[in-house]
Amino acid sequence: MDEADFKTLLATLPVSWWEADGGSGLVESGGGAFADERTARRFLEALGGERGGPSALLGDGPCQARFEGRTFDVNRSVHGGGAQRRRSRGVAVEVGGTAPGPGAYASFADLSPAAVFVRDAEGRYVWANHAYAHLYGTTRDHLIGRHLTETDGPEEAARFLALDEEVLSGGHSVRHTLAYRRPDGSPGHAAGYRFPLSWGTLRCVAGIYVDITEYTHALDQWRQAEEDLRALRDHSGLPCLRLSADGVVGEASAAVAELLRVRLRDLIGSPADSLLAETPERAALHQIWDDLIGGRRRSARTSAVLVDGDRRRRRAWLHLSAVRRHRDWAPEVWAVVTRLGLSHEPHPPLTAAQVRILALLAAGHSNADIAEALRLSRQTVDYHLSRLRHLLGGATRPALVARAYVLGILSPHTWPPRSTTAAHPLSPA
Repeated sequence: MDEADFKTLLATLPVSWWEADGGSGLVESGGGAFADERTARRFLEALGGERGGPSALLGDGPCQARFEGRTFDVNRSVHGGGAQRRRSRGVAVEVGGTAPGPGAYASFADLSPAAVFVRDAEGRYVWANHAYAHLYGTTRDHLIGRHLTETDGPEEAARFLALDEEVLSGGHSVRHTLAYRRPDGSPGHAAGYRFPLSWGTLRCVAGIYVDITEYTHALDQWRQAEEDLRALRDHSGLPCLRLSADGVVGEASAAVAELLRVRLRDLIGSPADSLLAETPERAALHQIWDDLIGGRRRSARTSAVLVDGDRRRRRAWLHLSAVRRHRDWAPEVWAVVTRLGLSHEPHPPLTAAQVRILALLAAGHSNADIAEALRLSRQTVDYHLSRLRHLLGGATRPALVARAYVLGILSPHTWPPRSTTAAHPLSPA
């Protein structure tokens, strides 16, 4: 194995090797103990500092050294004569341990997409990962060894140092959100933890943060949209309610509270069913509701009889629209009162045949046409019309049609006429 093959082998092992002279210092270094050359040079500078300066790299014999929480067995040999002509070669082999230390922490944090840093008590960076350096638009090597005041403005640096002191004096982690200045000058936001950490012999503060700038911006936009919608709802005079999937009032406009003669704060949180009178179309409204919540319909127009705070009844025509705030959540429903009718006068229960006869009567069909359409005899149709005159109090055909619309039996919004409780727009009843 020649020297090139040997160096290639060491590049994959937790080993650092170097060659130094007595004049200019380091000549060459390599090995797989450190991810980059700058860290390897810092290790050698630290080794020289522990042993009496850079010239100590020319020392001879084995020793042990610690660097950023990692322990190395060091062996050096010196060749040549004279201080300027002597050359030293050395190798440092990392000593493995069972307890995870800063070295293991750094190896893990370096792969994290979160921004991670380690600073000493004076505010100088001793380590940072690439994600943290990216927040400042620089590289990790450019940060390590620099003081906070060299990377942040005076106010930010003073605030960050105060947070570091709080962590070191308290001896426990602190969770918080902080603002910082991005490389382009725009404000940024990050959320995470800051906690005490022993980094070799140093008392340090470590931090793990996630950049939430885009999330904060989106949240601000959402809040602004909510405020705009609330202002539009409250100033439009439109009676509307937002109902949860289980039919509870989540939001309401002042107009609908006034319509129902209740206080707005009492309306919020109340079940929508408590606002509905017991009428024949209530079951049909429940079916429409199930279709909206189940995703089978996105909107519907219908009518209901509302009961106000004074227990008075009034028919209202509603536009219901399903809205989904999140794809995993059940949809909510906006209910908008599009038109109000007169005070509701309950009508006696009618059979399906009687409702269909009223719809055909309102469309202008003769008794013979009605009998043919419903496959009934003329006598049966005459019987039903007689019963309807008695039940609705209408002596003539026009009077029966008028009463059917006033009492809400027929929908005023459709043609051909149909029942207000029809499940489908084309269904007559």
